[in-house]
Amino acid sequence: MRATENATHRLGPLIAERGLIPERVIPKDLDRELGPDTVHQGVVLEAGPLETVSLDDIDANGVLLVLDQVTDPHNVGAALRSAAAFGASGLVLTERHSPPLSGVLAKSASGALDLVPIVLVKNLAEALAELGERGVLRIGLAEEAEATLEETDIVRPLALVLGAEGKGLRQLTRERCDRLCRISTASALASLNVSNAAAIALHWARLNPKDA
Repeated sequence: MRATENATHRLGPLIAERGLIPERVIPKDLDRELGPDTVHQGVVLEAGPLETVSLDDIDANGVLLVLDQVTDPHNVGAALRSAAAFGASGLVLTERHSPPLSGVLAKSASGALDLVPIVLVKNLAEALAELGERGVLRIGLAEEAEATLEETDIVRPLALVLGAEGKGLRQLTRERCDRLCRISTASALASLNVSNAAAIALHWARLNPKDA
């Protein structure tokens, strides 16, 4: 752990509680190490990787958020924050074509990275097929879908599947979904940012907690 004098003073009780002895640095040292655009607030702490989680470790009766190759760490972080806010049981990402679980994503998630289990899968289509075998209702969000999310019966266990902006859901991902729905909008601008769509879908699922 490396910290400036001000940060050491400000966080003194927390640092002492964890038995840490910070290496004293000046702000320019951290700017040089992390880059001038990094918001570090005077502290750098080296941490190990998050614990590996599989689908077997996730609450089988909850709501899963599934992102199909969403690569923007800000979007994934914001979606993760919504997952925590609305009580999702986990977030499923692809091992490839997903952002690293590092600083930018963690900052956008506002602490949710430590609260919501994250499952990294090699093949999303196979993971969705496995969820289907477990009785999970798989709803894919697609702006061109005929049915709206609001008029669709939502039951748990549930997986809400969203694709990357621009590309949307891949074809095989669509085929693994039980239903495709769109979120109703009030104007011709029907396209929503993926993290906003995730928040709306998770909120709707929370308002309609029906068991299969």
